Amino acid sequence: MFKLTPFTASPRKRDDFVDFYDVLDDFFGSSPLRSLRHDTFKIDVKEEDGHYMIEADLPGVKREEVKVSYDDQTLTLLVERKEDKEDKNEQENYIHRERQYTSMKRSINLPHVDPKKVKAKLEDGVLKVIAEKSQEQETGYVIDVE
Repeated sequence: MFKLTPFTASPRKRDDFVDFYDVLDDFFGSSPLRSLRHDTFKIDVKEEDGHYMIEADLPGVKREEVKVSYDDQTLTLLVERKEDKEDKNEQENYIHRERQYTSMKRSINLPHVDPKKVKAKLEDGVLKVIAEKSQEQETGYVIDVE
C-alpha cells in the first residue's frame, strides 16, 4: 500500500551503537529519549469499503490544538501546543519562567477522497478521522474537529 515515515524535528547523529540500543529499546520498552517530544504521534490507517479510517494517539491534546486538512490528495494532521509556565515570588520578580512551543505533523496520501465528507473527532486522547472515498478530486479543504 504505502509507507508512513515519522517526521523528526531534531535528527540525532547515528552510529552503530545508537541503532543497536534503539532495537533493544523497541523490543524491551520505550527509551526516555524516544517520546512525542522527539518523535511524533502514532497513527493507524485502515481502508474499508467506501472510506478510510485514521486513528491518531494524541494524549493530553485539546481539540483547539488540532488542525485537520485535505489538499492535493493528502490528509494532514497538525498539532500545535503553546505552554507558559511561571514560578514567581511574592514581589512578582521572576525566579523561573519557561515557554514551550511544540508542533507535530503527519501527512497521509489518500487518493479519491471527498473532503466535504471527511469527519474528525477527538475523544479520550484519540483523534478519529473518517474520510469517504469519491471519484472527483477537490483541493484545499479544512476539516472541523469535533
